[in-house]
Amino acid sequence: MIKSMYSKGSLVAKTGNEIMAEALRQIEPDVVAAYPITPATEIVQIFSQFVADGVVKSEYVAVESEHSAMSATIAASAAGARAATSTSSQGLCLMWEMLYIASGLRLPIVMAEVNRAISAPININADHSDTMGARDTGWIQIYSEDSQEAYDNMIQATKIAEKAKLPTLVAMDGFITSHCMEVVEAYSDTDVKAFVGEYKPERYLLDVKNPYTLGSIDLQDYYFEHRYQLAQAMRDAKSIILDVAEEFKRTFWREYGFYEKYMLDDAEVAIVVIGSTAGNVKVVVKELREKGVKAGLLKIRVYRPFPKEQIAKDLAHVKAVAVIDRSDSCSGAFPPLYCDVVTSLYSAGILNPKILSYIYGIGGREFCGEQIIKVYETLGKVAFGLEKPSGEVEYINVRIK
Repeated sequence: MIKSMYSKGSLVAKTGNEIMAEALRQIEPDVVAAYPITPATEIVQIFSQFVADGVVKSEYVAVESEHSAMSATIAASAAGARAATSTSSQGLCLMWEMLYIASGLRLPIVMAEVNRAISAPININADHSDTMGARDTGWIQIYSEDSQEAYDNMIQATKIAEKAKLPTLVAMDGFITSHCMEVVEAYSDTDVKAFVGEYKPERYLLDVKNPYTLGSIDLQDYYFEHRYQLAQAMRDAKSIILDVAEEFKRTFWREYGFYEKYMLDDAEVAIVVIGSTAGNVKVVVKELREKGVKAGLLKIRVYRPFPKEQIAKDLAHVKAVAVIDRSDSCSGAFPPLYCDVVTSLYSAGILNPKILSYIYGIGGREFCGEQIIKVYETLGKVAFGLEKPSGEVEYINVRIK
């Protein structure tokens, strides 16, 4: 390991899966319950070896399905344990019923989620169909551009979940991030443990001196109020996420927010994107800037809760914006991220940016620099009135429409 010149950490070469497992080792949850699924298998495989070797004191529960994995994690969290799991794609779908239960019971579970296409047909490569399908389950969703962000996000997610009393998932793109090796700054065990702190649940089922009921029937007299409280907790989580990010910056010298602005402040044309593709877009933005094009990027990190006020403010000055989704809602209208961005601008009374909708990279389809340049070229024409927006979703690099 090489000592980093920037902080207390050490520079290590790790894949996204390896560094996610390392974060779990340092956090050392009381219970981890999981079922293997490509491309997330390595995370819990590596962690289970930590357990077997006595490196951590965690209890690892090998279950028969992802539904059982989330069920066991819910039970552990309700009993007062710091609990975590990991999954991907169909595994997340199999957890569907239990995702709502975890959030409805306000359990601070943390999940390492590796983005992968949803079957059918069977596909094991990256897109965001799985987590976008779970966007309304009441889970905080944090996305990662690279392995460093995945590692940092996992550490922060633990604290965010416990402060907000909301389950939190950290996502990274399958294979692109999960299996590719990068240099990551890993922090000391002491610093990570001090940052996440000791978990002290406000109440839990095994506290026999203070018994309470959890998950009882809740009909029309109170159900509405409890669901409102869940929605309000998601809104309140925004300030918690920023507070944790500020503490993370003071401790580890890395700065995070709801999203990253890259050359956006004076941009005339901009792309909004989630995940690893942001790295490719940054390269193109830099090249365009050298040619005099005022291009910019807004990379979403926190998708739930959606930072609508901040995004509306930071996009208000841009002449034309392309929102590029790596999932398709099959709604007959527009994909998820586009809908959230447009709604944010409209609700703020901002009608200036012309917004284009693109879908790319479904099932791992390549999205290269030339295609990104074409998006910016179209944005330039739209921005200066040389071309009118089609008003429809544009599918990038698909052969049959």
